[in-house]
Amino acid sequence: MADPSLEDLVANRTMSPEMAATLAAAARERRSLLFFAIPRLAGKTTTMLATLDYAPEGTPIHELSAETEPDLGIPDEPDGGYLVMHEIAQTDFPHYLWGEPVRRVFEALREGGLSLATVLHAGGYEEAFSIIIDGNEVPDADAALIDYAVHIRSLGPDWREPTRRVVAELHEVTDIRDGSVEARLLHRWEEASDRFEVVGEPSLLASGAAALGELAEQFRRRLDE
Repeated sequence: MADPSLEDLVANRTMSPEMAATLAAAARERRSLLFFAIPRLAGKTTTMLATLDYAPEGTPIHELSAETEPDLGIPDEPDGGYLVMHEIAQTDFPHYLWGEPVRRVFEALREGGLSLATVLHAGGYEEAFSIIIDGNEVPDADAALIDYAVHIRSLGPDWREPTRRVVAELHEVTDIRDGSVEARLLHRWEEASDRFEVVGEPSLLASGAAALGELAEQFRRRLDE
C-alpha cells in the first residue's frame, strides 16, 4: 500500500484543504518544517513524508543517520535538498538524533541551499522548540531557520489504535530570541465544533493568498473525483 498523500490526509479529515495547500506550497519553496505530537503513532512522519512529496521534482532527499559518519549524510556542498531527520530523540535508533549531531544538522542550514524536515515528541510549539534549544543546545538563530511548525493530535481512548489523527495547529515561525519563540498561527482545528479554521496568512511564502486559495481548491476538487 502506498504511503498516504496530502490528498488522502484531506480526504480522511486529518487536515483541511487550506492546511494542505500551505504545506504543499512550503515544500515547493523548500521551507524547513517541524512536525510534532505527544503520542507515538500520531502520524508525524506520515504527514512529513506526504508534505515532502510536493518538493520540486528532482529535489535531493538526504535521510540522516548516526551510522553515516562523520557527516550523518549531510552533503559536502549545499545541493538544494532536504535534510530529513526522522526524529529528534534520545534512543539507540540510528535515524533518531540527539545532542551534538542535531547541532551539526542545524549548522548545515546556515549557508542556505539546504532545508530541514524533522519530527519530535511535544505537545505544543513552545515545548517543541524547548527540546531543540534547551535539550539539544541549538542556538536561537539556528532554531529560527525552521519556518513552519505542525502540531498533530491523536484522538481516541487508546493511543496505540487512534480513531483519528488531526492537524491541530500550523504555525509560521517568525523569530526566536533568548529561547522565546515568536510564531504566527495560520491554521487550527476547533475541537468543540470539529471544524478547521484559517486564522492567518503566511508571510514567508512567495505564494500569495490567491495562489494558496487556488491550491486549496485543487485539494477540495480532488475529494469529488
